[in-house]
Amino acid sequence: MTPGTRGKFSRLFQAGGPFLGLALVCLLFAIAKDSDTGEYLGPIIFSGANLKNILTQTVIVAVGALGMTLIIVGGGIDLSVGSVVALVSVVGARLLNDGWGVAGVAMVSIGLGLGISLVNAGLIAGLRMMPFIVTLGMMGVLRGCAKWLGGNQAVFLKEGVAPIQGVMQKINPNAFWPLPSGVWITLGLAFAVTAILRRTVFGRYIFAIGANEVAARYSGVPVGWVKAATYGVAGMLFGLAGMLQLSRLTQGDPTVAIGLELDIIAAVVIGGASLNGGSGSILGSLIGAIIMALLRNGTNQLGWQTYTQEIIIGAVIVLAVGLDKLRQARMKG
Repeated sequence: MTPGTRGKFSRLFQAGGPFLGLALVCLLFAIAKDSDTGEYLGPIIFSGANLKNILTQTVIVAVGALGMTLIIVGGGIDLSVGSVVALVSVVGARLLNDGWGVAGVAMVSIGLGLGISLVNAGLIAGLRMMPFIVTLGMMGVLRGCAKWLGGNQAVFLKEGVAPIQGVMQKINPNAFWPLPSGVWITLGLAFAVTAILRRTVFGRYIFAIGANEVAARYSGVPVGWVKAATYGVAGMLFGLAGMLQLSRLTQGDPTVAIGLELDIIAAVVIGGASLNGGSGSILGSLIGAIIMALLRNGTNQLGWQTYTQEIIIGAVIVLAVGLDKLRQARMKG
């Protein structure tokens, strides 16, 4: 096989891999049987009502994955996403209880996510610190702040506050239509981020930095500013994910979203992005998020324990990274 043919095969596999993975997971659950009754679970898992549940469960991971895709394509990582979501949900709940409207809470949520990510970007781009270390430390700081602001307990919404739950509310839960507003918001954001990543100079700069930061710097790419903007855009998406979490739970919980960053990173990697940077797609990340939600939903339907789900998801992450390494080795070979 010639290098050109190998390159085309690798790009085809990268583009079609997420769809193949989704089809495989769907097939496995379609032929799965209830251990008690012996009946196939496919009609239950793929019913309209349950598909609505899966898409609703996908929203928060998908919105986070949009931002994480930008960061990973640029050669970075952010482990503080779950803590950002928890902090934003607590702040949002307190603001609603103080009489704020949904629009005002949304602006504060997005602004808070932006501010946190700009701090991360300043340490990463300005002081040349490792993204892994910076965001790992920020994960603990933000989680502690969330517990402090919440008094180490959940902040429940008072009666008569602005109806924030409408964003994620499932109208007619026994049928597929209509879908919650959060699903449509996610799709709209996906189109917008795809346009940024694929149709703008800023997007090309992100790919260039992820592929080879030194070469990008010598080519005149403003690496520091691009990294700051990348983390900033991602931070706004993380802040919005926190507001959507508040809408879904109707409470601000400082202990919520523990491990969410792993689900988000897994979705991006399953979607074909390389942890080494320089490759990835928004569509792939959305498919990865759906796969993650389907895995959790399907294993719940099968009655599997939570630890079994965690083992499966951890194995999926390792498998996805291993496939990425194999793909890169074949391209170099």
